[in-house]
Amino acid sequence: MGFFDLQVNGYAGVSFNGNSLDAAEVERVCARLESQGVEGILATVVTESLSVMEARLQRLAQLLRNRPALQRIIRGIHIEGPFINSMEGYRGAHPADAIRLADEGAMHRLLDASEGFTRLVTLAPECDPGLKVTRMLVDKEIVVSAGHSDASLDQLRAAIDAGLTMFTHLGNGCPIAMPRHDNIIQRALNLREKLWLCFIADGAHIPFFALKNYLELADLDRIIVVTDAIVAADMGPGNYRFGRWHLKIGDDLVARSSDNSHLVGSTVTMPKTFSNLTEHCGLSHEDAQKVLEQNPKAVLRAP
Repeated sequence: MGFFDLQVNGYAGVSFNGNSLDAAEVERVCARLESQGVEGILATVVTESLSVMEARLQRLAQLLRNRPALQRIIRGIHIEGPFINSMEGYRGAHPADAIRLADEGAMHRLLDASEGFTRLVTLAPECDPGLKVTRMLVDKEIVVSAGHSDASLDQLRAAIDAGLTMFTHLGNGCPIAMPRHDNIIQRALNLREKLWLCFIADGAHIPFFALKNYLELADLDRIIVVTDAIVAADMGPGNYRFGRWHLKIGDDLVARSSDNSHLVGSTVTMPKTFSNLTEHCGLSHEDAQKVLEQNPKAVLRAP
């Protein structure tokens, strides 16, 4: 057994969202992850223009196809966006000019580019007219997750009926200020018996005291913890490039936009996440392993 991370945008100086991806660098990252107890990841490609996303997906798929050994760690691809809520706050670090409503033609382009390696797609249900893309993905046995969303309770219920099974990094991809009671966090928690709820446990995306509340409220059998790691993960302070973002990571190792208005992924590692869950959130070692190892594999039906 080992850690299984459903959301890795990059790691240890390598970005899966750059315009070039070197095979030797990806092999190095896989070896580094494996040395840290990571059994598998989904390489995550985030919102950009369709042509840019296609190129990045094609390069990842080419590497996985031509170097099958990489698949021991990179078990597939997570496409996050571009079919998300474009409103300020909900879109997070995703570029507004690349966000679009979901449509089957665009989704097919992205899936074709990934050559069958896509295992998970994050979208906003309210941005999927008629839930046609959700149903299409479910028919292809691809996991569909809500994220960067302000879907109403009725919209979430309808998406679940259409096959939605997960919520991506709950507590993030939403504004700092929201309605006190009827907000996307409360709606997702209300549906916790029907959704896998994903969280980032770095202490920056969600304060540990709040994360502890969420973990105690939800059934640990339905919780998944991810890193949302970017190129700066496991690297220390410095200057990094992630997609369009030029990031200056300080001593606190938190990836923030230059105006401090929102976070831009995470620099946390899986071993650090494990210690955060046990030391700051009160999980036993067994329960931490469940949310970091067993549950992510279960949602993907991975061996």
